[in-house]
Amino acid sequence: MTANERALFRCQTALALKDKGDYAGAQQVMRPLWKRLGEHPNTEGLHSSVAAEVLFCAGILTSLIGSRDEIKEANEWARDLLTESITYYESVQDVMKIAGIRAELGYCYWRAGASDEARIVFTEALKKLTTEGNTRANAIFGLSVVEWSAGRFKESLRILTENGPLFKNITNHSLKGVYHMQVALVLRNLAMPENKAREFRRVLQEYEEADRQFKLAQNKLFRAHVKNNISYVLRELSRFKEAHEYLDHARRLTVSAKNKVKTAQVDESRAQLLIAEGKYADAESAARHAARTFDKSGHQCFLAEALTTQGIALARLGKTERAQFTIQRAIEIAHQAGSLNQAGIAALTLIEEIDDLSADMLSGAYEQAGEWLAETQSNALLLRFKEAGSKLAAKLRTSANTNATETLFKRRNFKEALLEVERELIRRALSEANGSVTYAAPLLGMTYPGLIYIIQNRHPDLLNERTPVRRRPRK
Repeated sequence: MTANERALFRCQTALALKDKGDYAGAQQVMRPLWKRLGEHPNTEGLHSSVAAEVLFCAGILTSLIGSRDEIKEANEWARDLLTESITYYESVQDVMKIAGIRAELGYCYWRAGASDEARIVFTEALKKLTTEGNTRANAIFGLSVVEWSAGRFKESLRILTENGPLFKNITNHSLKGVYHMQVALVLRNLAMPENKAREFRRVLQEYEEADRQFKLAQNKLFRAHVKNNISYVLRELSRFKEAHEYLDHARRLTVSAKNKVKTAQVDESRAQLLIAEGKYADAESAARHAARTFDKSGHQCFLAEALTTQGIALARLGKTERAQFTIQRAIEIAHQAGSLNQAGIAALTLIEEIDDLSADMLSGAYEQAGEWLAETQSNALLLRFKEAGSKLAAKLRTSANTNATETLFKRRNFKEALLEVERELIRRALSEANGSVTYAAPLLGMTYPGLIYIIQNRHPDLLNERTPVRRRPRK
């Protein structure tokens, strides 16, 4: 084969291995052209279209492997490679290929929490991808995921339902599997509480079909993802023993694939299951370890969810101050990542789990949750929002020192209220630790660098509360 033919063959083989979840094998195949993550592939002497394909392949693998190996910069490296690939394809005017790569860019934006940008990129790509096939199916799935993560479940289901025939006719088992998995996820969120048992049977059927497709694709990671999701349904049906068995299987698959992020997702699901069982100490430990992994890997949306779960466990253990601090971190991280749906869920959780919130904080949290969840189509979330409103009304009725009408209708600066509480919690932790940031950080469930960053950037007045930094003498 010529150099161009060899390069194309390597790219095709690597992408096929990627569909099986064998990222290490895919990376090994590309080794002669691309040494490691963060390096530019060697495209010298290759035709423009072939160089573009090499960059495209390296970009996809960079995003996936970087996510697996907890490399924060990987998503940016992937975007750079994919964008350069588009430039090459523009030189040969391959409109369809450009649109396909833009869809992969959409996934990069989504992983970074930039949902609005991802939606635009997927929508623009689909305008060009008019031919039925795997590439169009990949972009449609991406758009449905964006809508699902934004809480627009009916819109996500509409996209999936209208394109059902396309997914039925494609040959890629991994894409067929993710289609059925996504349908199950959406139906799960749209299930009505009074019909939960009946509607969840349909959800389990979709998950089972997804698992069958992933088995055909020989994709361990996606099978783990399905089994993780099945455990959620079983948990909701109070079938706890079966839920643990599915999580055990999912974790074995993620560990064998050496994917720490996927393993952390399973651990976070385990924490939710343990909370349902009333095992709060075990749940807090599992959620804390999952949050640490998500923080290292830069998965902000996953981090916010894990912190919310950890906050629930802490509140149930009676550790109210740490619980409030942890849930407030979840709100802030989700908001900064653009995941307003998750920020709204965390705000609702703050209302539900922290009983001694002031009327001012309670009304602020309720107002923000209403704003962030304005487009949600989850029946379960709408019911939670209604119950949170009842709690707010009861608080206002019993508040002796607050003008109820003023508190209810005056717009709250929720961010300032959160910062005020955060500052007080950090001050108390420093006081308890005799000014040592090293000992105060664990009390707040944080790392030393994380607490230092918050003090320096949001509460510089607390610098006087900590012990002086000791400089180690140079040897």
